[in-house]
Amino acid sequence: MKKTLVIFAHPYFEYSTSNVELVKIYDGVENLVFKDLYEEYPDFHVQAFKERKRIRDYERLIFHFPLIWFSIPPLLKLWIDEVFDMTWTMEKNHPLQNKDAIIIVTVGGKAEHYTPEGMYETTIEELLKSLTLSLKVNQIEVKELIAVHNSDDLTKEELLDISGKIKKTLNIK
Repeated sequence: MKKTLVIFAHPYFEYSTSNVELVKIYDGVENLVFKDLYEEYPDFHVQAFKERKRIRDYERLIFHFPLIWFSIPPLLKLWIDEVFDMTWTMEKNHPLQNKDAIIIVTVGGKAEHYTPEGMYETTIEELLKSLTLSLKVNQIEVKELIAVHNSDDLTKEELLDISGKIKKTLNIK
């Protein structure tokens, strides 16, 4: 497995039965470091220099978060704003270049609501365009976007099935 950094951002993690179960897939995985932004930065004072130094060491980034009011959590947005340095995009061999990313987003709503014809008249991909564009500009290739719909009402069996699919995507045994 590629050296991987999981950037997890959930402001109400302890109340999220689906995410409490899903993050277990990262336990004990070799070459994988799990960082909970809300645990590490409860005051929202992101240490940009430390994060920029840390991010250099990884080949893959996993962004794992819930969709909150049709967007990414505020601390994840702040983390990106503070850590991603626009001057890097002008450098050859900048710290984010040639990395890949996987986005795992939990969504309370049903999948059919997130279509052009659905209740919200938009897709998850469209709602996350600012994240995927930020990654693209920094030459990080998004390999996959995994949307876990109906996340508030999933059964234990459904969560185990989803965990298995994520493990397969990440090449975790």
